[in-house]
Amino acid sequence: MKRREFITLLGGAAVTWPLAARAQQPERMRRIGVLMHTAADEPESQARLAAFMQGLQELGWAVGRNLRIDYRWSVGDSARLYKDAAELVGIGDSVVMISDGGGEREAMSAFLYVYVENADETYQRAIAAGAESIERPGDMPYGDRRATVRDSWGNVWQIATYRGR
Repeated sequence: MKRREFITLLGGAAVTWPLAARAQQPERMRRIGVLMHTAADEPESQARLAAFMQGLQELGWAVGRNLRIDYRWSVGDSARLYKDAAELVGIGDSVVMISDGGGEREAMSAFLYVYVENADETYQRAIAAGAESIERPGDMPYGDRRATVRDSWGNVWQIATYRGR
């Protein structure tokens, strides 16, 4: 399984989580921050964003109706990348999409904690996609149902669903 496919699997699950809540509440505008270490006009960047937008549309999201997307293009400038990342993290309860370095820097593993609609189902999908199980799904004392996996690139993903205390 390719890295992009694995990230799409978990990221898609994380993006679908707000859809369940949306059915119970009046629709409100959500924001997504897109942080790319490339130029906006690069063909690969455009292809990635087109696939991302298609996935969002298939899940019922529409720019201007229930979604706003803030793009940041660092074009290989690491100082700008860090500044833009800090700005995007401050946009509230939003989702941040992060691209790889495009060969500009060495890959590094990450630790990610994502909320999804169904932690058990997402955990099973991750295992089926080739992830290594670190922690099977279980209930945490603070109200999350959580599981942990490691993808084949060394990234550790804690997959959680908040169930309340």
